Amino acid sequence: MSRPNGPVHFLHISKAGGTAIKHALTPVAAQHGLVLHPHPTRLGDVPVGERVFYFVRDPLSRFVSAFYSRQREGRPKYVVPWSPEEAAAFGRFKTPNELANGLSSTSAAERKKAERAMRNIAHLDVGYWNWLIGPDYLLSRAEDIFFIGLQEYLGDDFAVVRSRLGIADSVLLPGDDTHAHRAPATLDRTLDAAAMRNLTAWYRADFLALQTCRRIAQERRLGGSIVDATWIDDARRDASAAAAASG
Repeated sequence: MSRPNGPVHFLHISKAGGTAIKHALTPVAAQHGLVLHPHPTRLGDVPVGERVFYFVRDPLSRFVSAFYSRQREGRPKYVVPWSPEEAAAFGRFKTPNELANGLSSTSAAERKKAERAMRNIAHLDVGYWNWLIGPDYLLSRAEDIFFIGLQEYLGDDFAVVRSRLGIADSVLLPGDDTHAHRAPATLDRTLDAAAMRNLTAWYRADFLALQTCRRIAQERRLGGSIVDATWIDDARRDASAAAAASG
């Protein structure tokens, strides 16, 4: 796939490696016709006919990353104080696993606190369709999709998009946690079976988004790790089953 004529847009879906990508590409963006958008920019804001690329990740992994990012108020790269609702949420739930398990608590009050936290902690409350609009719209823009990367293979997929844009191999992702906006490795990322089941049901719309993205990547032969990510289809089925079981 050759580099397209005209601008190439990068949609910054939160907690999917976008900060690291923008840090690497900002110095060469003007030279290569890149438009590196902030979080609020959606696919519908990109003119039809202009190319766009973005990265996504497993919604459960994204949940854990977002939880700890907001628990730290965005530190060390940013400092965004908690909202009153976030303060209440982090006062009750100390780990991602605690919050996810709260969604199926036998206590109605506890379930309500967990649901309120999910809807009020920044990033947790915003799914992929916030950026990609919806299945029908995303499919209607398939010809404009230049590349879809997976955060789980950030280095490999960044190398693919870098090559297709004609950018030198010397342009690298940041290696430090601050510029990559990465959580410390010492944090407890454990999700037990109940937590995973609850989150899979909660984020079922995001799994549909991933499945739609994979379909586009396959049909348009975009390459990258998402093409062979069979776990996406498996997770989509699990999400549907979990949602049905939860009522």
